Amino acid sequence: MYLNAEQVAEALPWLALIDALDDIFTRDLHSPIRHHHHLSVNGDPDATLLLMPAWIEDHYLGVKQVNIFPGNTARREPGLTGHYLLSCGRTGRHLAQFEANELTSRRTAAASALASRYLSREDAEELLMLGAGRMARRLVPAHAAVRPIKRVRVWDLYPESAAALIAELIEQGYQAEKVAEDGLPQASSEADIISCATLSQKPLIHGEWLSPGTHVDLVGSFTPSMREADDKVMRRGQVFVDTRAGALVESGDLIDPIASGAIREADILADFFDLCAKRHQGRSELSDTDEVITVFKAVGASCEDLAAAITAYRRSSD
Repeated sequence: MYLNAEQVAEALPWLALIDALDDIFTRDLHSPIRHHHHLSVNGDPDATLLLMPAWIEDHYLGVKQVNIFPGNTARREPGLTGHYLLSCGRTGRHLAQFEANELTSRRTAAASALASRYLSREDAEELLMLGAGRMARRLVPAHAAVRPIKRVRVWDLYPESAAALIAELIEQGYQAEKVAEDGLPQASSEADIISCATLSQKPLIHGEWLSPGTHVDLVGSFTPSMREADDKVMRRGQVFVDTRAGALVESGDLIDPIASGAIREADILADFFDLCAKRHQGRSELSDTDEVITVFKAVGASCEDLAAAITAYRRSSD
């Protein structure tokens, strides 16, 4: 079985995928931190091979391979390609292959929505979306699958990108509008949920902008040099992560404020393993439930890819 990007999207409706992620973090599974390997390419910048394996013994074994070849840009070829292989965990028999870009984008957005289910206010209606690329197009409907999102405000470094996303959102029935170049502080103060999916290397969201009750969803900082929120966001917020093992070593949004003493590692209240197993109840367990600011930092985990692949395989095999 092979599913292309369109077929992957069709096989992974938001609620089914969000529920699958909720379940996978309660399983007895193996999900190593991703492997990074660098490759020399004659005449081009070095390439990177990423491998993300995960398995549930006697059930399923999966691995995602992502090839990043920066030199392809000059040839007008895709710089990133990937695929996901799913096998039987009892026999090793190959079961399915999936186009990995769509699989990754959807599970990433679904993880943010799962965190929102636990951490944002149930009446959250206004979403501020920072970034207007592939992830933004998936984060908006994913959040809307778990919260009654009515208004979406979009900020992006490139006005034309924001305008294109806004046009799509309006067509889908959202009340959507662009955030002015100098309007980010006000838009942040008015949002119920702030979702960031950028490649920024300096903070875009500042803690003094946040209103009580806001939920901040940080998706984009997946290397130590990247930041989307400043130290005050992390100090003001109650901090949660997808996995401690990954987030603490891969994201500048945690590495920098811990290094500066703004927060401590112990200030991270829970990860998905805690939330999904109900060892922590999320927002409902916090004091001043309506007023508390929550922050979720994700870097991705191979078990999320496995959950998505299993779900797509089962739904496509019925």
